[in-house]
Amino acid sequence: MIVEVVTSIDAPLEVVWETTVDVERWPQWMPTVQSVKRVDSGLFGRGSSALIKQPGLPEARWVVTAMTPGERFTWETTVRGMHMAGTHDLARQQDATRSLLRIEITGVVAWLMWPVLRGSIRRTLEQENAALKARCESAIGAVEPSSRR
Repeated sequence: MIVEVVTSIDAPLEVVWETTVDVERWPQWMPTVQSVKRVDSGLFGRGSSALIKQPGLPEARWVVTAMTPGERFTWETTVRGMHMAGTHDLARQQDATRSLLRIEITGVVAWLMWPVLRGSIRRTLEQENAALKARCESAIGAVEPSSRR
């Protein structure tokens, strides 16, 4: 079972990518994330992992299983009998960046709870994309005036 949400962000791909992979700062601006703690150190990439606490869910360890630097990463976890794979996929879109957030959930619990989960997951992804958009666009707005000097 898959849920995808797409938005356009008026910021360069590089800004959106750097904001996306700076996962430890997510709790500062993303309302759906209470805490993130990297388990490893170094560059965020394939094999990186983080403990993430979200409202209403137990803390979960997410592990990056696929990475195309500057474009997308997928990480996976198992929570309450459900295996989840979350993908953050970015692409240039004229003067903006397209952000696609995708969650794929498998497992017996997912099948049983899908009618309830689908809407909740969609709302969460919409909130996350809206927060990413606001964060990146405000960062660009804060930089632009000084770059005109």
